[in-house]
Amino acid sequence: MANIIRLHSLDDPALDVYARLTEAQIRNRLEPEKGVFIAESPKVIRLALDAGFEPVSFLMEQKHIEGDAKDLLARCPDAPVYTGERALLKALTGYELTRGVLAAVKRKPLPAFDAVIRDAKRVAVLDGIVDASNLGAIVRSAAALNIDAVLFSPTCCDPLNRRAVRVSMGTIFQIPWTFLPALAEGGTDLLHRHGFSAAAMALVDDSLSMDDPRLKACDRLAVVLGTEGDGLSKETIAACDFAVKIPMAHGVDSLNVAAASAVAFWELRR
Repeated sequence: MANIIRLHSLDDPALDVYARLTEAQIRNRLEPEKGVFIAESPKVIRLALDAGFEPVSFLMEQKHIEGDAKDLLARCPDAPVYTGERALLKALTGYELTRGVLAAVKRKPLPAFDAVIRDAKRVAVLDGIVDASNLGAIVRSAAALNIDAVLFSPTCCDPLNRRAVRVSMGTIFQIPWTFLPALAEGGTDLLHRHGFSAAAMALVDDSLSMDDPRLKACDRLAVVLGTEGDGLSKETIAACDFAVKIPMAHGVDSLNVAAASAVAFWELRR
């Protein structure tokens, strides 16, 4: 039996996580083991549960209790389920719950780097991707196009940011991932020690074409994508084994990083 709590006001501190705390606060940088993230929509929440994540609570419109979320609540009978009229929930979150269901979910300890890349042949390295939508879209493409793992630099936005999780459509729970030191500060050396070559997506004079046989000949390859504004730094490009670019037409010199990632992952698949 679901633990239903009907809301008549917005004063309950248990609701802070859904609207009144910042992303940094719910991430709990000082005590990560106490941190949570927000998953939106029944589909995304199901994938989180399938991956072994534990919900702290749910927030949803009444109609979803016996509707789209019924199976979720059956799986989590002890988690409180906050529900109320649509107008009240909109006042709390600031927007209509178009997907109808939110869950506050406990974070898990990050897996060790060695465990994430142990069996990987193709990995994506995200360096300084700060837009959550771009990060989520890259993760979704990586999961769909045969990338074995995703590695994030310390300067990326939180991979479990609410928007990143939503845009990834829950694939962040399906593909192995963890953090990697900045490539110019030891990250490339770490990749090399595990047998990876690093290919920097960069518009430089000696960039290889995406179909260059030297890339496809690499047994283990890390595709490195840089920040939305300036791309990869000169230091990071120099630390990589190759620079790679996508041939462009009509005088266009680059793609959005999320679009570029999908092209690269498709072209460099095994």
